[in-house]
Amino acid sequence: MTLVRIDRDGDIAVVTVDNPPVNALGQALRQGLWDAVATLDADPAVRAVVLICAGRTFIAGADVTEFGRPPQPPHLPDLVDRIEGAARPWIAAIHGSALGGGFELAMGCRFRVALDTAQVGLPEVTLGIVPGASGTVRTPRLAGVAAAVDLVTTGRPVGAARALDLGLVDAVVTGDLRAQAVAFARAALTRPLPQPVSARPVTAPDPAWWEDRRKAIAKRARGEVAPLRALDCLRAAAERPFAQAMAQERATFLDLRGSDQAAALRHIFFAERAAPRPAHLAGIDPLPLRRAAVIGGGTMGAGIVAALRDAGLPVVLIERDEAAVARGLDNLRAIFDGAVRRGRLTEPQAADRLAGVTAGCDHALLADSDLVIEAVFEDLGVKRAVFDRLGQVCRADAVLATNTSYLDPQLIARGLPDPARFIGLHFFSPANVMKLLEIVPTPDTAPAVLATGFALARSLGKIPVQAGICEGFIGNRILKRYRAEAEALLRQGVTVAAVDAAMRAHGLAMGPFEAQDLGGLDIAWLQREGARAAGQDVPETLGDILVRAGRKGQKTGGGWYDYAPGDRTPQPSAAVAALIAPQVAPAQDMPAEAIAARLVAAMADEGRAILAQGIARTPADIDLVEVHGYGYPRWRGGPMFETGLR
Repeated sequence: MTLVRIDRDGDIAVVTVDNPPVNALGQALRQGLWDAVATLDADPAVRAVVLICAGRTFIAGADVTEFGRPPQPPHLPDLVDRIEGAARPWIAAIHGSALGGGFELAMGCRFRVALDTAQVGLPEVTLGIVPGASGTVRTPRLAGVAAAVDLVTTGRPVGAARALDLGLVDAVVTGDLRAQAVAFARAALTRPLPQPVSARPVTAPDPAWWEDRRKAIAKRARGEVAPLRALDCLRAAAERPFAQAMAQERATFLDLRGSDQAAALRHIFFAERAAPRPAHLAGIDPLPLRRAAVIGGGTMGAGIVAALRDAGLPVVLIERDEAAVARGLDNLRAIFDGAVRRGRLTEPQAADRLAGVTAGCDHALLADSDLVIEAVFEDLGVKRAVFDRLGQVCRADAVLATNTSYLDPQLIARGLPDPARFIGLHFFSPANVMKLLEIVPTPDTAPAVLATGFALARSLGKIPVQAGICEGFIGNRILKRYRAEAEALLRQGVTVAAVDAAMRAHGLAMGPFEAQDLGGLDIAWLQREGARAAGQDVPETLGDILVRAGRKGQKTGGGWYDYAPGDRTPQPSAAVAALIAPQVAPAQDMPAEAIAARLVAAMADEGRAILAQGIARTPADIDLVEVHGYGYPRWRGGPMFETGLR
């Protein structure tokens, strides 16, 4: 297959890259572009060159199959320099995504023309590295230092309109990209050419500005190395000659490429790529999903409705009475209003999202739904009653799903006509934000219904993980073990604050006790009380002592910590110390690293049991659950990867 094709449009050469599916910059493609420069430099009839890509995207980045292997020549930095130094000006014509090495290659061109739907970016820090082919050095020369710092240290792409505002592209067009790019090239030849990007000036901020940025990035990174190393490269680009800055960028790239953090982030990257289409469902077609419904408009239900509407599905929302319907719509409206305030939606878009919801308490509204998701109170009797009704009113081929966190889906579905169409879909709150979706089939679930769960996750932009049936499935089962181990540390004399600080230092946003205070200690307490009422032997936890004393977390002004009115800052609590004193040993110091190691080991140990029992299919699935459902730091790869089970 020819990866690089050269055509002529009069005196404009058009170089087309065709390396499906995403035109990745593997060695063969780099060589093809290298040779194309020589061919076109030698052709006196060519006055300019348009670089365009076939398929659904521009060059979307490096060839992931080369990750972790020594790079082969021609090296990308040399190719970018070669295009920039070509005898004729090159114009990058961008559609889809120009990311990482793809955008670095575009910056080697004299001009960049983008379709209005395109996006550009430098996501290397999300893989634990820095751009290695001038991303930290050319970007400040195009967009200025401040914009470059934001682009490179976050790894977030920007759309075409924003890229134009920043100076990253020279024109945004609609319609026929090739024709527009060729016309742009001809017009550009009538004017003096701008300097190559490497020769353009850059204004260096003062040292105080860099220190402010370093503090902000360090706080956001929470132990991740690549964003701060990228900042160092950007500072070098602003303060040193181009060649020196390039040398620092390349050395940093090569140093980080073999780091533990880069390996962990590659692990998560590949796991995320594989998750939406698991191998065991290859060849199994999902059922069509054109209309969906949600039973329950509380926090979870409204979040699921919002996620479905974000994916463009019309949704029916069912509640038990008109007052509950009104509350559900208010919950949904609050979600969309919040998205408008944050700039994620415009007001017309929010109105359209809401207009696509039909709400009521008449179950006849469910007649045309392809998928119905139950999201009511976590009580077996309540859920059973819902599915008794759904079995009567829904189409015989409609997929029926429960959003349960702990309950056995087989018990929920008992008596349901055709249980092959039933499945567990465990969303994480807020459901319109959290990316994890645990998919829990029962032994009766049909393969096409299971495939439909994964198709739903893809349409919602979520990371799906299949889980077997047990208490808490994968995520909450590990969470229970994690919390139990944290309490075990308290019992031997480690303080609440020390445990939380250790896990923050490990890279989590919150420690286990802060997180319980935020979510509410009574949630897990109610689950334990239900088990006790059912005759199970459930030992008393330290958290039970606090709940019985009225300390349920931030919502009651106190949980593991005290909270001042209107202030969510946790303060050490003398009341908690007194309540749990009979259960704990005298205070002792333990190094933060030892605390974190013990808690991570407990999580991994539970993960190994989950694997042995077939509840999770792979260690990577467990790591995805922890990263996307519980805030485990991506750059550590998840507890299974971190403890060596990969």
